[in-house]
Amino acid sequence: MANQILIVTGDGGESYEAWYAYHRFLEAGDRPVIAAPSKRRLHLVMHDFEEGWDTYVERQGYGMESQVTIDEVKESDYDAVLILGGRAPEYLRHNTKLLDLVQQFHQKGKWVWAICHGIQVLINAGLADGNCLTCYEHVRSEVERNGGTYSTLEAVRDKNIVTAQTWQSHPDFYREVFKCLAEKK
Repeated sequence: MANQILIVTGDGGESYEAWYAYHRFLEAGDRPVIAAPSKRRLHLVMHDFEEGWDTYVERQGYGMESQVTIDEVKESDYDAVLILGGRAPEYLRHNTKLLDLVQQFHQKGKWVWAICHGIQVLINAGLADGNCLTCYEHVRSEVERNGGTYSTLEAVRDKNIVTAQTWQSHPDFYREVFKCLAEKK
C-alpha cells in the first residue's frame, strides 16, 4: 500500500526541494500531496551559494501547483508530513492550523520531516525541545533557544523526526526518510 505524504510549502519555497521530494516519492510508488496556504500555482525560488556572498542568493525557480490548502488537510489522511525550506517557513511558522497539524503528526508518532528553514515550523510547533535536529546553519540559534540540540550532520533522525540542513543534504536525508517508511511496513 502506498504511503500518502503531505508536502508543505508556499510562495518563496525552495523549488528544488519541492520538485525533488515530489518526484522522489512518486518514483517510490508513494502519493505526495502538495499543501500550501491557497490552492494555486506557487511562486517557488532557488537558493544557491556563490563566492563573495556571506549568505545565499535567491532566484526564481520552477513553479508548482498546490493540490490542497493547509486548512483542508486532515492528519488522518497522511502517513507523514514534510516541511520544505526556502522563505516560505518565515510565514508558514505563524499558521496556527499548520502548527496544530504538525503537533498532531508528532503526537500520533507519525513521521515529521523538515529541510533547511522548514525547521522553523517544527520549532514554532514546539518540537525542538528535547530533540536533536539539524537545519540551515543560520537557524541553529532558534533550535538551541527552543530547547533543541543542534547537529552539524547533513541529516539527523531523532525518534519520529528527521531533519536536513539544505537541499545539498538530499542524499543523506532521503536515505533516512525511506528507512522510516520501510519501518512502517
